[in-house]
Amino acid sequence: MDITEQTPEEITATFSLKPFQGRQIFQWIHRRQVWNFDNMTDLSKDLRRQLAETCHLPLLKLEQRMESQRSPGTAKMLFRLRDGLAVESVVIRDKDRVTFCLSTQVGCAVRCAFCATGLSGFKRNLSAGEIVEQALQLVAIENIKERNPNIVYMGMGEPFRNYDAVIRSIRLLSHPQGLNIGSRRITVSTAGEIDGIRRFSEEGWQVRLSISLHAATDELRSQLVPLNRKYPLKLLMQAVRDYVEKTGRHVTFEWVLLAGVNDMPEQARALARLVRHLTCTVNLIPYNSVPSLSYRAPSQKICKVFRTILEDEGVKCTLRKERGTDIDAACGQLMCKDQERVVAQATPIVGNT
Repeated sequence: MDITEQTPEEITATFSLKPFQGRQIFQWIHRRQVWNFDNMTDLSKDLRRQLAETCHLPLLKLEQRMESQRSPGTAKMLFRLRDGLAVESVVIRDKDRVTFCLSTQVGCAVRCAFCATGLSGFKRNLSAGEIVEQALQLVAIENIKERNPNIVYMGMGEPFRNYDAVIRSIRLLSHPQGLNIGSRRITVSTAGEIDGIRRFSEEGWQVRLSISLHAATDELRSQLVPLNRKYPLKLLMQAVRDYVEKTGRHVTFEWVLLAGVNDMPEQARALARLVRHLTCTVNLIPYNSVPSLSYRAPSQKICKVFRTILEDEGVKCTLRKERGTDIDAACGQLMCKDQERVVAQATPIVGNT
């Protein structure tokens, strides 16, 4: 049983406990990040034994931590799952701001042309508990005492192809008995799964939505984001407009700048025409290199020209700083290169403190 993905009420019902006991167990896992039932000292020995015999805890084991030398405060974690597969998560510190980048799938089937994750293929969806535990373990590993990180679902995988688990994980991360992360601190990024966008607009919360756009014409976007062949820009942008109208929420568009591909002035103007009537921000991301792919980043001068064109057209935009490229922790670089080795050496995960 994956107890990490259960609410206090569900834990109470599953084990026929009193409500305060369900809250105690939930708090041990989510607030204190304790993975060994024997260390949950305010529970009876019989209950601890029952939990140990029926529940999987922890779901992840830290296999590797890599610290960026170019971007102090940025680190990438390789977590091994109980079945021997692995995912990567990233923590980014910027002054007083801490951001956790979480994965939602092992690999990715969307296979954007410039992204490393799709190269490893799609293995499976993560459970809500596996998604949540990435954040819980990052809190413990990185000693985040303030317990108020920002969460971005921008790691491995397409979140809206694992919709139910992602939504449950958000509710668990924002649970007042756990990390209690405010919904405005959470962002979900999609490559354009329209059904997911429409469902997301019905959730009734202030979780942020980000759209990985990367091109303003169907011809180019279909080359870069194959999902565009199923959901062309006309349908995608209508779904985004409906989302903004229904929720009143701000939307972010992600645009990876690829030299000689989508960094030209005409692309900037086409992008401005596409989004300027929306309540939105365009986040420009200079390409982070992947050795097996031939794309490269534009010069800083070209990036700034692109940004200036958007600003002159009345589009709010930002130009992202490089973070973690030296450890393959930047946008589009998560891949789990040693996946096969991890599987071959897999051993059962046991509880720890």
